[in-house]
Amino acid sequence: MKHRKSVLKLNRTSSHRKAMFRNMVTSLFKHSSIKTTEAKAKGLRSIADKMITLAKRGDLHARRQALAYIQESDVVHTLFNEVAEKFDSRQGGYTRITKLGPRKGDVASMVQIELILD
Repeated sequence: MKHRKSVLKLNRTSSHRKAMFRNMVTSLFKHSSIKTTEAKAKGLRSIADKMITLAKRGDLHARRQALAYIQESDVVHTLFNEVAEKFDSRQGGYTRITKLGPRKGDVASMVQIELILD
């Protein structure tokens, strides 16, 4: 049974998984949309929502916590200055996952995860 197991292991070691999600969340905030597999996107969604919540808080401690996870300081700067302003009236659901169909090589279900900046 998979009760109370909240982390998606994705058949990777913990260090590989942490590095992969750090790279993915940095790319998501840099480009505002990335294409990945469905399982990775579902794991990325919770991390991205936590980073946006930190940005909405906006204090120095939240900025340092985001800098500890996101790898580029200019991405953190745009996250705290531009993205946080767009999501200030929204209480959650900052990302959208759109299914794209199967990948040609291994038939993995591909999705596009994007920030909802409407």
